[in-house]
Amino acid sequence: MYHATSPVSAPPRTGLTAHLPGAGAPERSHRVRGPVPLGGRQPISGRLDLSGAQGARLRSALALVHRICPDFRAVQVLRHSGRSALLVGNIGRTPAVAKCLLDHSPAWAERYRHEIAAYRAFVRHRPPVRAPRLVAADPDSCTLVIERMPGRPAALQRHPSAPVPAGDVRAVLGALRQVNAWQPPAGLFEQPLDYGARLTRYHDLGLLTDRDMGDLHKLLHSALQGGGQSARQFCHGDALPANVLLAPSGPVLVDWEHAGWYLAGYDLATLWSVLGEAPLARRQISVIAQAAGPAAQDAFLVNLMVVLTREIRSCETAVHRTMRSPAPAPGTSVERDGALSAGEEQRLLLRRLHDDVALARRAVRAAVGTR
Repeated sequence: MYHATSPVSAPPRTGLTAHLPGAGAPERSHRVRGPVPLGGRQPISGRLDLSGAQGARLRSALALVHRICPDFRAVQVLRHSGRSALLVGNIGRTPAVAKCLLDHSPAWAERYRHEIAAYRAFVRHRPPVRAPRLVAADPDSCTLVIERMPGRPAALQRHPSAPVPAGDVRAVLGALRQVNAWQPPAGLFEQPLDYGARLTRYHDLGLLTDRDMGDLHKLLHSALQGGGQSARQFCHGDALPANVLLAPSGPVLVDWEHAGWYLAGYDLATLWSVLGEAPLARRQISVIAQAAGPAAQDAFLVNLMVVLTREIRSCETAVHRTMRSPAPAPGTSVERDGALSAGEEQRLLLRRLHDDVALARRAVRAAVGTR
């Protein structure tokens, strides 16, 4: 919330393993160095510049914010794109954050309205973890004002390029397990993900094979039939370290636009998918998934294939966008200190994600063989 055209060979990552239930021997992955521009948090600009074309869009965003919260005084731009604006400011002496959607495409408008609905639900039914308090919201204009929570994000990138400290992983896992054990009142939250439709969509796009479809539907049926009442659990829906603020008083979860009821283990699968540089954390997540029984293990594997396939699709889109951009001047693709360019980082990340899918596919086939 806060925050190239030729192939690149990735160096082997020695000593790093990724374990999955039923996957057999672990396989090596590949290092992704430097910031990966795939949903990472942007640095604070330090000032509020309302000049030029971007300034005009910011003024429009501020006008929408002031309609629902006249006392909000913007101080900094935390993130600004053609799609949305994220502003830091104050309401009197209270720090606050304002989110405003500028591109009202149906998919993005639905995400913002879902997040507003989640924060409104939290007013009367507080989750078991700390979350920002709602100040004001307007679903029609997709504008949201919430309190600004203290703490540092557990990671600054969607896919952290360095291992997340073990203590931070424990804090993130602890907060997610509290969320997953929560039982909000019936009807308060929806099921944001239609698994059958999502699998069919990825199959039609060529991201899943015919055998993948057959195996995943078997595990999906096993998870729903064997899990009973616990087949689905309440999930944050975007369980990234970047969406967890670590404060002395405890973790704070932000960005609730995907919250709802999922197949058990969705948050664990999301966290596993982005911790490519933290094999010990991945092992810990897999142990948790295994300990919940065969049905929960099947659900975790289905979630993992869905999440990893989604990440591949997003990364491929970013790579294609980079390839269409103008070529950098000679000598600028790689910095002098050896840091990789953004395009190279994306391609290395894509390669690692394909390795992860291969690992998850083996685990799925092993699980199907024992059911």
